[in-house]
Amino acid sequence: MTTRRAKLLEATCRVIALRGVRGLRVEDVAADAGVSKTLIYYHFRDRAGLVTSALEYVNDRAEGYVGSTGDDHVPVRDLLLGLLAAEFQDDTAVRENSAVWGEVRAAATFDEGLRPTLASLTERWLVDIAELIADGQDEGNIPESVDSRAAAVRLTSLVEGLSGRWLASLLTTAEARAHVAAALERELVGVSQG
Repeated sequence: MTTRRAKLLEATCRVIALRGVRGLRVEDVAADAGVSKTLIYYHFRDRAGLVTSALEYVNDRAEGYVGSTGDDHVPVRDLLLGLLAAEFQDDTAVRENSAVWGEVRAAATFDEGLRPTLASLTERWLVDIAELIADGQDEGNIPESVDSRAAAVRLTSLVEGLSGRWLASLLTTAEARAHVAAALERELVGVSQG
């Protein structure tokens, strides 16, 4: 990604995090980035392209802070916890990412144009979590009776819900992480879900 394009996306994320998707104006992004509106239209075609590109950008940025430890000997449960709990950090970029995701999810309720990108990126997250659970099952650390896809849906939905409370300062970072850890343990016990 070009430096200029990244600068525009960073500015877009800041504006969305402050004003929401509905409050996003191209003029505000241009002012924040110190560029002309024409440059934004050149790179993103229209406001919708700017919003979907910003969502892809925060997704890529999140992959950087929730990435693997690089240690092949880390138990899958610890990797899962690290991946899910990394969504809650006392870090400006992490909070901004969470705010952008929440705003785009909310806006997609009314704007069908946002749904394909949102669905694609959400599916990638679900697949990553489900594959890790399946890896734990292959290792024998997670019971075969756990439905990896269903557990991934519930865990990622929990993270999304906790995120809104965390951003509103209704939960501390430690409390949000503790809820994720407790939910993960309950999901991975392998009790038959009837």
